Amino acid sequence: MFQSPQPTRFDLNFTLAGIPVRVHPLFWVLVLFLGIGSGNIVQILIWLGVVFISILVHELGHALAFRRYEVDSYIVLHMMGGLTIPISTPFGGGWTNAAPTPRQQINISLAGPFAGFILAGLIVAGVVFSGGTISLLPFSISLPFGGQFLRTIIVLFLWVNIFWGLVNLLPVFPLDGGQVARNFLIQFDPLDGTRKSLWLSTVTGAAIGLAALYYLGSVYMAILFGYLALQSYQALGARY
Repeated sequence: MFQSPQPTRFDLNFTLAGIPVRVHPLFWVLVLFLGIGSGNIVQILIWLGVVFISILVHELGHALAFRRYEVDSYIVLHMMGGLTIPISTPFGGGWTNAAPTPRQQINISLAGPFAGFILAGLIVAGVVFSGGTISLLPFSISLPFGGQFLRTIIVLFLWVNIFWGLVNLLPVFPLDGGQVARNFLIQFDPLDGTRKSLWLSTVTGAAIGLAALYYLGSVYMAILFGYLALQSYQALGARY
């Protein structure tokens, strides 16, 4: 479900900052599914653009962090979001996939959501410097120009990059927070860190799924985190 899908002839392929990017057609299906509730074609198109740019920035953060550790990578946007995949490189007559240390992997995992936070921060700074005002708690925004169209774009960018970024930092595998928790625990307990991270992922995923259903009324989030919790629990059974 969270693996890179096989290439198709309908993929969108391009290069950004020297990093290959492939967009699977089912990526657009997921984004449309999440945004179709607006019922407004203009808002749906804005939503498509905002999610595409935001997830691309997120994955670009991972890719640039890989590059920082001299590891090439490529980006795939697919039905469940995005992946940044390290590329095997020739070494000594064979092929090797340079594995970052746990501390480096933590930095790589954090680079994705923090790229989104930086994007959100730049947008907030742009609003303030243009003479507008913005408040996050409670959320409100006013602009000296652009009207409702620009306001909608800004609101969606902030929502996707801040809210989704925070959700992605939850210690649930394979989210970035789950990767961080796993590598953090491995540093302090190399023998049992992975098992502990899977238990943490199982419990947290189940709790978030229930909370999303009860407090937010989000069936999608409930199913997603319930599935992730089950996946971590099954990994426990398979490994231990």
